[in-house]
Amino acid sequence: MRKSLQFVLIGLASMTGLTIAPTIAAAQDMELRIGPGGVGVYDRDSDRDYDRYDRRGPRRCDPDDALDIARSEGLRRARIVRMSPRSIVVEGMTRRGPDRIVFANRRGCPEI
Repeated sequence: MRKSLQFVLIGLASMTGLTIAPTIAAAQDMELRIGPGGVGVYDRDSDRDYDRYDRRGPRRCDPDDALDIARSEGLRRARIVRMSPRSIVVEGMTRRGPDRIVFANRRGCPEI
């Protein structure tokens, strides 16, 4: 009787150990990822530090982005005429004739 009770207790202990182990592992902030570079360990906490603060400083409008936006607005033969620290001027042709679009030299190239 004692031996069967020992086996039952050992079985229950091993079953609870198996059910507790995945919950402990899931609480950690580590992942195992498989990708083109192979197998690697990924720490989710390391990304949170970089999201709060950008070390590169304020971003500017990329001239190629300004040209792409101008072309999508209907400007043909678009070219950059002037760039300053505050704005980018793009000129081109529309159906009505020559036209120009002025973009702020900020991230996202907002139109002025």
